[in-house]
Amino acid sequence: MNELISLELDDCKSSMAKAIAHTEFEFTKIRAGKASPSMLDGISVDYYGNMTAISQVSNINTTDARTIVIQPWEKNIIGAIEKAIIDSNIGLNPQNDGIVIRLSVPALTEERRRDLVKKVKDEAEKGRVAIRNIRKDANESIKKLKNDGVSEDEIKTGEGEVQKLTDAFIVKVDQLIELKEKDIMTV
Repeated sequence: MNELISLELDDCKSSMAKAIAHTEFEFTKIRAGKASPSMLDGISVDYYGNMTAISQVSNINTTDARTIVIQPWEKNIIGAIEKAIIDSNIGLNPQNDGIVIRLSVPALTEERRRDLVKKVKDEAEKGRVAIRNIRKDANESIKKLKNDGVSEDEIKTGEGEVQKLTDAFIVKVDQLIELKEKDIMTV
């Protein structure tokens, strides 16, 4: 296979792997009824005028399967952390005792589980769309290689390889959905 097409395929594969990693990361934000410090990823607190991740201004631990404990490094920011959690709309009510903040993760109802599965499928569809967009860009790049002296047969072969990669990565997204759905629906 032509060296230029091989480079395009390598770029395509690494981009698709990043799309899968991003989808997995988005799935970690969707809680499955178990307390996890990653549930607070993406929540920032105003720390001396800078928006800073909660994990960078406090220790976050899980004491049991249903409780997250946040212990700020400075007691004066405990109110700001509490406000950031409430404003983030993750469905958890912080309990502030002046030293630590406790978040009780309620058991999921059947209806809430179904809503979370829908959310998982929405995120997965975003991952699939990203993979398809990468396929489109890779195919366009491969077609442009015709100007560099690459034969049409090699271009067709390259496009076939891009499609094989796309199919393989779509299957990975489907596997991720299956695992996350099973995780959410398990009581």
